[in-house]
Amino acid sequence: ITSAVAFDILPLKLHPFSQSTPTGLDCVGWKRRISSPVITDGALDKTALTDDVGSEEDLYEDFRSSNHRYGHPGGGGEQLAINELISDGSVVYAEALWDHVTMDDQELGFKAGDVIEVMDATNKEWWWGRILDSEGWFPASFVRLRVNQDEPMEDYPLKVEGGKEDDSSSGTRRFGMGQTTKDQMRTNVINEIISTERDYIKHLKDICEGYIKQCRKRADMFTEEQLKTIFGNIEDIYRCQKKFVKALEKKFNKDHPHLSEVGSCFLEYQTEFQIYSEYCNNHPNACMELSRLTKVNKYVYFFEACRLLQKMIDISLDGFLLTPVQKICKYPLQLAELLKYTNPQHRDFKDVEAALNAMKNVARLINERKRRLENIDKIAQWQSSIEDWEGEDVLVRSSELIYSGELTKISHPQAKSQQRMFFLFDHQLVCCKKDLLRRDILYYKSRIDMDDMEILDVEDGKDKDFNISVKNAFKLHCRDSEETHLFCAKKPEQKQRWLKAFENERRQVQLDQETGFSITEVQKKQAMLNASKQHHTGKPKAVTRPYYDFLMRQKHPTLPTTLPQQQVFMLAEPKRKPSNFWQNISRLTPFRK
Repeated sequence: ITSAVAFDILPLKLHPFSQSTPTGLDCVGWKRRISSPVITDGALDKTALTDDVGSEEDLYEDFRSSNHRYGHPGGGGEQLAINELISDGSVVYAEALWDHVTMDDQELGFKAGDVIEVMDATNKEWWWGRILDSEGWFPASFVRLRVNQDEPMEDYPLKVEGGKEDDSSSGTRRFGMGQTTKDQMRTNVINEIISTERDYIKHLKDICEGYIKQCRKRADMFTEEQLKTIFGNIEDIYRCQKKFVKALEKKFNKDHPHLSEVGSCFLEYQTEFQIYSEYCNNHPNACMELSRLTKVNKYVYFFEACRLLQKMIDISLDGFLLTPVQKICKYPLQLAELLKYTNPQHRDFKDVEAALNAMKNVARLINERKRRLENIDKIAQWQSSIEDWEGEDVLVRSSELIYSGELTKISHPQAKSQQRMFFLFDHQLVCCKKDLLRRDILYYKSRIDMDDMEILDVEDGKDKDFNISVKNAFKLHCRDSEETHLFCAKKPEQKQRWLKAFENERRQVQLDQETGFSITEVQKKQAMLNASKQHHTGKPKAVTRPYYDFLMRQKHPTLPTTLPQQQVFMLAEPKRKPSNFWQNISRLTPFRK
């Protein structure tokens, strides 16, 4: 990935040292010494990786013993370039792609979007940085280096000391690009967008051809279900990105990059980019499956052989599979920087502005879908706690708890009233009864199909249909069967909350139809299976860190002995509105047997 940083002698030279994704994909060419282990597109020779060259371990050791090393170009030149800048007095800034949450006082915690001053990049994996008055170590892969490290002179005037402008060389180093125009700044961002897309396509191709194709030839080691878990829909992403990069290339003005009009490309592909949602949601499963497989040596050697044969850089497979997750989070940052250096009079301004909003919406949609998938486990756990459950599982039709609370239900023909707990999901309203002695136990009673219902507000007073006086009431009326259900809340504000909840339920159903959101049968079955196991054991499931333990396994640096090892390490999505699922439920009834 190419980023631009100011040097004293080369103020506009581009230097590659972004750590936001694996770099060095354009490695120097090499000649294969061994052709036998390469698996062709023809029929699988089951002895290809064993009889001719020995086991996967032998193949791995053979390549390792050779002099071919596929690291970063220049042998760590990226970190050297950054540290040279820092030593010269330049300030190097990076933007956080994700939250870094830590309890270690020698690590630097930050939120997605925070700007970090990089103070030491000597280590490949861990950098030392500062935010305001806080300093500490942080993972380099969690950040993206700013393309334009120094701002235009008109935006950031030189400091005045003693009443005179500072025109010393130190001032030039800090504001090395101060003399450049806004167009040059835009050129830098455009160049980064184009170059990172080219690198990303190469990276996706390497995964698909270097790993997936080889894995499919080894039916003795991998099932299709395993490959789907490990790689998700990355092949679909590869096809999408190939079309996207072609569209970008057409809009790229090689002679005058700042005149390029790329905003329309992002607008054109905003819908296609939603396929990243499936990949991001599956990624924790991929990490867990890889962790399980790599406990067996033959898988470790096989994956390493695939990497070496494809001439990929020295990063493990789980590290490569992180890149699409990073990529979709990176687009809004790139577009925000592009918009910053695009004049309002530029022909691309409106499209870039719209593209930024569009990609933010894509990110929000992905986060929302992830939240919904997290909720299905909670719904399954809730159902498993209900006694005397009848009929189909809630997850067959629903994936979101909209609202819940206690209401008085009045039934025909004697206008009998009953206190019941109601849980409003998308598509259905579930009715439960509290145990007379243990109020934390619920019994299933019935459910109402919300797709056939219309909501009727009932005025206080005597209801003609039920011939009784009601207060804070509303009805659910079935259009087809003319069946009517009458409900009463204790307070007027509770009634209004229910009426609002019914509106939200219809809105959610419509939105799901428009966006095509759905939960697979496999996900539903797995959620119910997990809930069933937890229900029978009576113990909570072991909490697994949902993402990136694997980052700690990737060439973990040897930090100074004076530094304690990291205690808490989490990768979180950009801040989003917290789900009120458990607040809705636990506020009303704790689910314990």
